[in-house]
This record gives sequence, structure tokens and C-alpha cells, in this order.
Amino acid sequence: MSNRIYYLPPYQETDRPILGAVVGDEKTVLIDAGNSSSHAKLFLDQLEERSVKGNWLVLTHWHWDHVFGMSEMKIPIISNKMTYNGIKQLQELSWEDGPLDQRVKAGLEIPFCADAIKKELGNDRDITLLDPDIQFETRMKLNLGGLTCVIEHVGGDHSNDSSIIYIPEEKVLFLGDCLYANLYADKWNYTIDITLKLIERMEEYDAEIVFLSHHNEPLNKSEFQAFLQLLKKIGYFTEKYNGDYKSIAAELSKYLRRELNEMEVETIAFFVNGYSG
Repeated sequence: MSNRIYYLPPYQETDRPILGAVVGDEKTVLIDAGNSSSHAKLFLDQLEERSVKGNWLVLTHWHWDHVFGMSEMKIPIISNKMTYNGIKQLQELSWEDGPLDQRVKAGLEIPFCADAIKKELGNDRDITLLDPDIQFETRMKLNLGGLTCVIEHVGGDHSNDSSIIYIPEEKVLFLGDCLYANLYADKWNYTIDITLKLIERMEEYDAEIVFLSHHNEPLNKSEFQAFLQLLKKIGYFTEKYNGDYKSIAAELSKYLRRELNEMEVETIAFFVNGYSG
């Protein structure tokens, strides 16, 4: 994006999220570790070609696709305390086909994630999950020299440990997965109260460029505001119509003055799932 902000785009087939780098005059922060050693190495090689080397790694949350590349980074790791606890639980698991398939059957793992792990890692599942070196509970700030990284825990339906990274001098916001639905549930869902509270916090940030980890491109300010407004409207209509899908869809279509697209239809379904419990 600039000589201060770099990112590696996501790759949906194997669930690779965006990886980011924030380059100050003195220090550089890397954002998320990737879903494998190969993913992390690709990012590090690309940065090296641009003479960028990380000093700290910040994790947005504990999910596998954001932490499996940690051991390749070889720099101090910063995470929220809940993210640390999530990683400690992952350290106890086996990622071979048998145990992975058993967790899918038991509803403890998402089938899409299990398939992505197999595609991304192949038969080499020697995964080293390190303990984060630095933990925070609510908020911390890093001085990079000419740039500031504000790291704040925000939670959300997707993962209650979610943290965001804001660079005020660049007006750049890395959201991780915090605005996505809860996928570790029988029915993928958004809950109205949690989503609306999270949106209120997002609106406090003066951001011109916003990264959501599985969006192919960053959003500009107007695109991000439109995304937040869509979530708010669907949440409002869900409550208004007591989770009735057809009524919510009809009202949203009327509000937008057009037919709904696939993402909007899916988002309504997530809110309905969360409303019905």
C-alpha cells in the first residue's frame, strides 16, 4: 500500500488470510503468522525482497489459519491473554487425519477448515505452536519510530479473543476476522447485541484503509462504512421481524432498492441463526 504498509492477499482455497506488515523508522510489526510454514515463508521472502524485516509479530486471534506459521517468524510474539489460552489448547491437539476427522464428527472442528488444513499442509503436519511472549488484556501501544501501532481487544462473534491493530498516522485498520460470523457453531451465526456493540467500536476509528483478513482487497472508508451499515440494518430488521427470514430479506431488498446478492442473503441467514439460538 505504501512504504509503511504491506500486505499479502488471502488465498481462499486453503483458507490463507491476509498477512500484514507495518514498517516504522525503527521497528516493524508483522500481523498474523499465516496458516502454515509455507505461507509464513512466502510472506517473509516477499518482505526480504523489499528489505523489510519484522521485530514483533501480533496475532489477531487463535484460529489455526492465523497461527500455524508462528515458528517461521522467529521474532517475539504479542497476543491477547485469551489468544494465548486458545493457542495452549491447540498445542494439545493432533492434526493427523484420524484425530482431525474425529473432531469434525464431534462438531469440534469445521469441515471446511479440516479440508483446508489437509490441502495446505499435505501429509507434512509437523506443526510447532509457540507460546506468545507478550500478553495483554485490553489494549497496548507500540512505538515503531514515526508510526504507532495500537493493539486493542474487541471480541466479536467470530472469536471472543479477537484484537484489531490500528495505525493512526496512516489511518489504517487491520481487523483480523472480528467482523465475521461465528463458525464454531451448529449453525453459523451473528448475534445482534454483540455485532452492534462491535460496530460501535469500529466506528470510533478514523480509518481510510481497512483490512478484513479474508477479503481479497482492503476496503476504503466509504466501502467500510457501507459494510457496517449493512450489518446494522440486517441486525435491526432481524429484531424487528423476530428472525423471520422472508420478512428481513424483503425489507432489506426494499431498503437497497434492488435484488439481494449472495453475501447479503448469507448474512441474513447468519443473523437469523443467531436470533433463533
